Amino acid sequence: MDSIPNGNSAASTPAVTTPTNSTHTTPSSKLTQLTESLKLEHQFLRVPFEHYKKTIRANHRTVEKEVSSVISGVNDAADSDMSKDDAFQHLTSLVMCFGRVAEEGSRTENLQAQRCRARLDHLESVDAENLSEWSNTRLKRILVDYMLRMSYYDTGMKLAESSNILDLVDIDVFQEARKVIDALQNREVAPALAWCAENKSRLKKSKSKFEFQLRLQEFIELVRAENNIRAIAYARKYLAPWGAAHMKELQRVMATLAFKSHTECATYKALEEMAKKNNGTIMCPRTGFVCNYSEVVKAYIS
Repeated sequence: MDSIPNGNSAASTPAVTTPTNSTHTTPSSKLTQLTESLKLEHQFLRVPFEHYKKTIRANHRTVEKEVSSVISGVNDAADSDMSKDDAFQHLTSLVMCFGRVAEEGSRTENLQAQRCRARLDHLESVDAENLSEWSNTRLKRILVDYMLRMSYYDTGMKLAESSNILDLVDIDVFQEARKVIDALQNREVAPALAWCAENKSRLKKSKSKFEFQLRLQEFIELVRAENNIRAIAYARKYLAPWGAAHMKELQRVMATLAFKSHTECATYKALEEMAKKNNGTIMCPRTGFVCNYSEVVKAYIS
């Protein structure tokens, strides 16, 4: 008679492992990566939609202006001694002009809508299965954005074109900024001030000093040209409203009306000597306030 082994017979039985079908299971790490990636896409959608709204508002104002022009033309034709043919030609030209403006506005709106749609489609296309390909496209978008921010406009444009992602990058925004930057490098602040006027509410919300700094520079250019009367009038009109928030800077810049960069004034000479001894920094002996001398020098007039 065979002996029965002691213990649990199941222990001697090889364990049977049921294979787990992982082909239909999405790894949690990929889902986490996908979620974190989408969190960073706020600006990706915000910029084109803001431009779309801006375009619609601009077109609305333009159409209203053209409609008013047509109505005024009709009234003028009715009240004047024009012949029927002349009145007809005049009104026809006004209506045709209105049609061209409306068509151009519609075309611009359609382009902006197309860009918004392309970005929504791009975000909707991502899933865990094609995450690698989607991330590659996203990397190219980031590279184009970096190149444009670093002023490599041509390189950024070529990468966007070769990667077929023109609708996924904001090249037009940087091209607009480039015009402003080029103008500022030529000491022309008008394009930058026009940009500030278009984005006044946003600048105010972010408490930006950009417009104030532009106004200061324009004032300095007037003093540089020794046009002190215009400079004073300019300061009263454009700089005075900033006085409550930036009085110290205003006082420093207004001193350029009295002191030139080659001044022999002992106080200003002392600042220059202090900067030479302290690696470019100066300190107010009364308040102890320390700042970079280059920030003061830019207000001196050559």
